[in-house]
Amino acid sequence: MPNALPFSRENIRPGDRICVAISGGADSVALLLALQEANTAVRDSLGVGLSAAHVHHGIRDAAESDADLAFVRNLCLEHDIPLHIHHADVPARAAENRETIEEAARETRYAFFRNLIASGHVDSVLTAHTLDDQAETVLMKLLRGAWTEGLSGIHPVVPVEVSASSTQSPARTGKILRPMLSTTRAQIESFLKARNQPWQTDSTNSDTTYTRNRIRHELMPQLRTFNPSIDQSLANLAELAREEESRWQAELARILPQVLLPGKPVRGGGRSVATAPGSATISIEIDRLRSLDPALRRRILRAAARQLGFRLSFDETTRLLAMAGFATLPTVAARSGASVHLAQGLRAQRSAREIQLSRE
Repeated sequence: MPNALPFSRENIRPGDRICVAISGGADSVALLLALQEANTAVRDSLGVGLSAAHVHHGIRDAAESDADLAFVRNLCLEHDIPLHIHHADVPARAAENRETIEEAARETRYAFFRNLIASGHVDSVLTAHTLDDQAETVLMKLLRGAWTEGLSGIHPVVPVEVSASSTQSPARTGKILRPMLSTTRAQIESFLKARNQPWQTDSTNSDTTYTRNRIRHELMPQLRTFNPSIDQSLANLAELAREEESRWQAELARILPQVLLPGKPVRGGGRSVATAPGSATISIEIDRLRSLDPALRRRILRAAARQLGFRLSFDETTRLLAMAGFATLPTVAARSGASVHLAQGLRAQRSAREIQLSRE
């Protein structure tokens, strides 16, 4: 078979039931066919159960979406690949949950994937994200002011734990896999053209009202004039960020129990811990923060907020550092009794010895 498509087999084991998320576009069609070829190879076969999954989002013109579904159906019939189909009303979901169309579509897809795993139909769902997608994602995150975890971009493996479809069955575990993060769109199109395999083109991919499309069609071409290898450079940054984040999470798991304290101190010793539903307070001793380096201080404050269900921005973290006396801001006092109201209902208060975080 001419020019086999490179993809990672690292997390695919013989006997796995794997399912390819297929839209009908070039990337997902190529992934499905590459896996099917590898699975039927005489030598070094994948040895997996292969199926496909398609979501009819209800976003575009009905005729175009129906044509994509018909294309995917015919492709799977031609190659004798079982197909799971889910119909959704993404615009209605977006309006109900105050999400963007992109957010609602993504959540709809991944809820469907989790259901496939929960039902026991599949062990892993594979998405056709490419090196180009990774570069665009990292750049989009960078423009939005992401931290290291955001710059890690699209992860090659996302563990999934879901409740089983039956109450008598234990929870199931599965994975979302992205085996083509080192594969370029140019390689994908070459693979498909060598097989005379057509694909569908989503009309919304050229709509620059979507942030990703503006990055893809306007910003990335400009950046390539400065660095023709910018896609690979951004993908490399994602890999470095993932490794850095993994290292930090291990360090935080070790040190947080020594630094974070539940509730507030009370006279006579001990700590008061509220038991009302939804109430919680976490405290951090300022002297313990003082003995740590700036990078670890910042991480600990963010980890403390995350334990209460909040994500701190860079500016909010800086305000907490100022309250503790490790930064200077004209709007934040570093003294006992000072308080700061942060986004989404998180409140910080300083005592003589502690920074206390609580839900408002």
